[in-house]
Amino acid sequence: GDTKVVDKGHGDGVFINTSGFGLIAPGVEIGPARAQPDDVVIVSGQLGNHGVAILSVRAGLEFGAPILSDCAPLNGLVATMLDAAPDLHVLRDLTRGGLASALNEIAKAARVGIAYDERRLPVHPAVHAACEMLGMDPVYVANEGKLVVFVPAHQAEALLAAMRGHPLGADAAVIGQVTADHPGVVVARTRIGGRRVVDMQVGEQLPRIC
Repeated sequence: GDTKVVDKGHGDGVFINTSGFGLIAPGVEIGPARAQPDDVVIVSGQLGNHGVAILSVRAGLEFGAPILSDCAPLNGLVATMLDAAPDLHVLRDLTRGGLASALNEIAKAARVGIAYDERRLPVHPAVHAACEMLGMDPVYVANEGKLVVFVPAHQAEALLAAMRGHPLGADAAVIGQVTADHPGVVVARTRIGGRRVVDMQVGEQLPRIC
């Protein structure tokens, strides 16, 4: 759980606390240590919308087209994914720390390398512009309705089609793969063709937003 701290005089309303419950189907194992070399890495949609939306409201910034939070329940999408690819290896939400933090945690847990291509990342043009202006990287920005999945290569095409057929996966994209090289390290192919190591997020790009 989380401990919330609010400024004096700014938390005088009603606070509503909720808890979520769910079931893990028999035989389903989706922990981070299950990533394997040659797995395909897929994200479910556009990255960074939530963090930039919150920042724009808090700071009173405008970035042209309105940027909306991606808050959404993912249980329906996940059920669709498990039907399409019952052997998928890893599922992970992309909340605090964004895609970069999730990939680093998975790489270290499974002792594998992960490589992705920045040109394949689904990022809304307004979010990309905002991140450029503010000196942020979309892969570190929080999401509230996105996930990353690691799936055996032979099931990747069917899984991607199933995800794109669901409203919350319409912008799903293959972004990279798992490799036996550089275990525990995430490497990105940049937009200009170079390569860079993508580290865990250090500190916070944004004040805590959830």
